[in-house]
Amino acid sequence: MGISALTPPSKPQDVIETLVEFPDNRLLIELCGEYDRNLAQIEHQLGVHILRRGNRLAVVGEKGARDQAAAVLRSLYARLESGRHVVAGDIDGALRMGRPAVATTPEGEQIEMFSPGIELRTRKKPIEPRTEAQKAYVANLFSHELGFGIGPAGTGKTYLAVAVGVTMFISGAVERIVLSRPAVEAGERLGFLPGDMKEKVDPYMQPLYDALNDFLPAKQVEKLMQEKRIEIAPLAFMRGRTLSNAFVVLDEAQNATGMQMKMFLTRLGEGSRMVVTGDRTQVDLPRGVSSGLAEAERILRDVRGVTFNYFTAKDVVRHPLVGRIIDAYDADDARAG
Repeated sequence: MGISALTPPSKPQDVIETLVEFPDNRLLIELCGEYDRNLAQIEHQLGVHILRRGNRLAVVGEKGARDQAAAVLRSLYARLESGRHVVAGDIDGALRMGRPAVATTPEGEQIEMFSPGIELRTRKKPIEPRTEAQKAYVANLFSHELGFGIGPAGTGKTYLAVAVGVTMFISGAVERIVLSRPAVEAGERLGFLPGDMKEKVDPYMQPLYDALNDFLPAKQVEKLMQEKRIEIAPLAFMRGRTLSNAFVVLDEAQNATGMQMKMFLTRLGEGSRMVVTGDRTQVDLPRGVSSGLAEAERILRDVRGVTFNYFTAKDVVRHPLVGRIIDAYDADDARAG
C-alpha cells in the first residue's frame, strides 16, 4: 500500500489530493462497500470526497481530514487483509480511534497495552473497542484488580467488561465468571411474582444474559451455568461469599446502596478481577438513599489497584441518535442547574 500527495497548480494549497494505493482489487471492492456506501460513510463523517482511480483512492479535502481519511482507509484495508470483514460499526470505530491506549499499573507505571487493532477473542466473535475511552477501559481491566466504568447508556461499559471476562475465562486466567446487578425495582414485590426465585429475578438479569450469549454458544453457556462456572445473580446473593479466581462484574451499580457496595467490593478473593459499571444519571434508589457508586468514587479514588474510566456521549456505540439524546438531556440538566 502506497501513499502520496499531489498538488495540482489549479487547486488551492489547503485542498489537495492524497492517493492511497491498494494492491488487491478484490479487497478494494469490499473496502468501498456495496454502492460505495463505506466510502460515503467516511466522506460524511470527515467532510472529504473519495474518488476511485483504478486500484487507488483519491481523498480530496483539507489536510487534517484528508490525513485521517487516508489512515482510516489503510486501517480498514489491513483489517480485510487479515481475513476479517468491514461493517458500518467497524468504520465508525476506525474513525474514532487515533492512538494506542495507555494503562497505568498499580505501581504507577504507564504501559501501552494495545495497538489500535486490539481484539478480545471470544468463542463466537472477536470484539474490538471502538473509541479511545473504550480502549483505555479494556486496557485497565487487564492491568487492575478492580475497575470502574462510569458513563451513559450505550457506551459499552458492561458489554466490554463481560467480553474481557469471557476472554480471561477462555484463556484460563480465571476459573469462573460472576455477573450481578441490583434488583432494586423488585423490592418487596418479588414475593408476589410467580415462579421460583430464579424466575422472579431473571428479568432484571436479562442484559447480562444477552451480553454473555453474544460471546459464547448458548449450549455452552447453559452447561457452564449448570456447573456454576458462570453465575448470574442479584447483588443481594453476594453477601457472605468470597469470590476467588473469578471475573466478577457488578452492573447498574448506581442502584447499589453504600452498604451494598462495600459488601460487594469486599467479596474480592485471591486471583480475582472485579468490574463495577454504572450511570450516575439513572439512579432508581428511593429518595434520600445515596448511591453506593458515588460513594465508592469518593472513597476509592486514590486506592492503589483501583482504576476509574469515564465515558461520555461521544463513546456511544449504539445508534448515533442515542448520543444526541444524551447530549440533549445533559444540556437540559445544565440549564436547570
